[in-house]
Amino acid sequence: MPRSNYDPPPVHLIPRSSGQNLRLSEVNKRIKYCQSQASWHQCRLREELQERRRAEAGWPKLSETADVLFSIKRAQYDGFPLRSLPSLAGIRVAPVYAYMVAKYTSRWCFFRAAAFACNVKDHSSVREVINPIRDHKVAEVACRHQIDPQRFQRRCQSCDAAHERHDPLDPPSSYQRSEPTIVGLYGIPGSGKSFLLETLKQGLGQEPFMFYDGSQVIADVTPGGLKAFQRLSEESQTNIRERAINKIKQEARDSGKVAIVAGHAMLWPEEESTGQWVCTQADLESYTHIVYLNVPPETIAEYRLNDGAKHRPDASIRHLEKWQEAEIEELRYRCRAHHIIFAIFSPGRDSSGKLMSLLQDFLNHTEEFNARLAEQQMDKALATRPETVLLLDADKTLAAQDSGELFWKALPSLKFLKDTISPLKRLFSGTLQYSYTAFRQATMLCEEAIGDDEYIEHCEKVAQMITMHQDLVYLLRLVAGRTHIRAIVLTCGIRGVWEKVLEREQLSSSIAIIGGGRLSDGLVMTPNLKERLVKHVRSTCNASVWAFGDSPLDLGMLTAANQAVVITGEQATRSASMDDALANAIKKGGFYPRQVLLPSHASPRLDLLRLPLIQLSDQSIINSIFTHWNQLHVVDASHRSAAKLLMTPMRNAAFSGPDLRKAHYRAGWYLATEFCTEILGLETFPIPHVQGHQTDGYRVLNEKDTLIVALMRGGEPMALGVNDALPSATFLHARAATDILPEHLSSVKTILLVDSVVNSGKSILDFVQYIRTLHATVRIVVIAGVIQSEAVTLSEISQQLCRFLHLSFIALRLSENKFTGKGGTDTGNRLFNTTNLD
Repeated sequence: MPRSNYDPPPVHLIPRSSGQNLRLSEVNKRIKYCQSQASWHQCRLREELQERRRAEAGWPKLSETADVLFSIKRAQYDGFPLRSLPSLAGIRVAPVYAYMVAKYTSRWCFFRAAAFACNVKDHSSVREVINPIRDHKVAEVACRHQIDPQRFQRRCQSCDAAHERHDPLDPPSSYQRSEPTIVGLYGIPGSGKSFLLETLKQGLGQEPFMFYDGSQVIADVTPGGLKAFQRLSEESQTNIRERAINKIKQEARDSGKVAIVAGHAMLWPEEESTGQWVCTQADLESYTHIVYLNVPPETIAEYRLNDGAKHRPDASIRHLEKWQEAEIEELRYRCRAHHIIFAIFSPGRDSSGKLMSLLQDFLNHTEEFNARLAEQQMDKALATRPETVLLLDADKTLAAQDSGELFWKALPSLKFLKDTISPLKRLFSGTLQYSYTAFRQATMLCEEAIGDDEYIEHCEKVAQMITMHQDLVYLLRLVAGRTHIRAIVLTCGIRGVWEKVLEREQLSSSIAIIGGGRLSDGLVMTPNLKERLVKHVRSTCNASVWAFGDSPLDLGMLTAANQAVVITGEQATRSASMDDALANAIKKGGFYPRQVLLPSHASPRLDLLRLPLIQLSDQSIINSIFTHWNQLHVVDASHRSAAKLLMTPMRNAAFSGPDLRKAHYRAGWYLATEFCTEILGLETFPIPHVQGHQTDGYRVLNEKDTLIVALMRGGEPMALGVNDALPSATFLHARAATDILPEHLSSVKTILLVDSVVNSGKSILDFVQYIRTLHATVRIVVIAGVIQSEAVTLSEISQQLCRFLHLSFIALRLSENKFTGKGGTDTGNRLFNTTNLD
């Protein structure tokens, strides 16, 4: 019988001495990792053996040998002696022990230090020895110890990238799954795969599917057939299996059809303590989907007993159950590592018709298909062509609760949940993260856990546990019945739950929901798709988009919207990684979110300069949402008689130097006196009257809290004139936006940006964007002698400037002339007599 993949390496690789075993025991006690089950140890040992076989000589071989030794010793420490260790001379293998102790001790210290750096209170409880280079495994460590995965991964990324290596069973980060679509149909022998394959042939037909019995394909590619195959060595059998799946892949590629392949994952005679894994690396690189036939062991035992066509060895129901559990657990793990969608089909609960629907779904469903389906649903929801669209996340945005967490927590105990970690948390903290494949896999988990009839009832039960924020209920009710504004919920959670929640609030008829959770929903919502939908709405409807979200998963949607509102919940339940993610997004520029505290007593995120507070019930916010898309507020003084007099010397080519600077000074004083008073308002202050008593004087509102910024060098003369009209204001020279420092804005309520000429508006946009990163609500007024009209009307820059609230422009003259001065015609050169420099 061929040697099992779980067998230890040849005896010359593993030594044993009492001293060495004592030292290993001390290492095990020091690490104090949690005890695992025998099946877990079997899988890990098998993987380490496979890695060692592939390793080249030298350090890689030594490293993999140490991993094999550690796997065996850890199993023994947990009470599962897989094999005894042979005695050998210690001299030849001393480096193995030294390397192993150094490697695993350093990893143990590494994870403890990373936990300490993340301010984990009980960081001493973090006892891990996995390879920290593998990001998906680092995320699993974080999940196990209730550490924010993103923050923990950032701490761990300081590890030297030069030492990175990938597990042969774990694809690298750039992994792209194979095409064409190949579906594996698995189940332990006797579960009815062959019968089901024939049923599918009849029900689905040959177009566009192809059906394969894996054993028959192996027989076809083996000289002498299956009997000859069974006499081959383990390595030769693996080669044949890989040749078989490659043949299927090529035929599927050539025909353009979907291949459905019935195969074996593991062979496990009852007399053997462990099974032999026969699903090859080539299989995992070929399959896009795997469906597991989950038949009760009692039924399988009956099938095997009554199967006259195939002779199978006797197996107890307990052994069949253990075999089945081992296959499901390992396939679930391997499928996620290789971006393969894994589904469970239970014939006792589900009909063959449902399986056919599942396979039809596999045929059509791709990430692009998913996105286009979502865009179609969005277009249908926006058929009235609204001017403003509200796009809202659901979980922890519309309410403090998370529908997914509640959904799984409320389910009865599930057979495949062997730990206390939520199945969704384990899924999303793994290698798939928050990808399209991960959310498709979440849908398959839901299909596996609960039947169609029970699903509706369970959604109703979970919906009763969710209470929407009343401020958002009030806002959404205002939206109902209006045609120029629409609200749509984009949920990565359970769509069926949120439909029930909105129905209870009498909002279901006016608020659309786009999301998934069940195959019948047709699609899954992902963070990338949310961002794409925002861009789709803005490009196809030319609508102003307000986005509402609470976590890093919503950042793409928030940054792509015209207006971004972050829902800040209570500190104990809100996303811990959102603060850093928000700060980084704001720091990049061009992103100016605001936050709403729900409930109102929640502590704010970041600081109120970068993330200012608003209340959804404020009339100013209601007006901003329900009125037309903001247009730039531009004051053009061109037609005023005083402006015509003031602009004459400014346009006169005979004026330069001091005379031209005086003209700009007078224009600045006039624009500030005539128009800043109208835009900003006035305030009274006491002044002494000539008759000896106090009387009211007037000045620009918040004059003492105003900052005048002269955009150098051309803006200085005009800015000095503005300062003459506002003598209590602070004055600052700025050659670049970064010359404005945070301390300059600490108590400022208004900023006046002054320049002689605004051409494309690019420099003004840079200043406005930068100021908004420092202060999100300060009033900004741009004052200029000449502004090219396109810069504030039709250009791309003007569209970007439209995103900013509390922004106004004052121009002595708007010009249709796109001419940009140079040398003798440049305003800055004329102002300072430097026309000879260009």
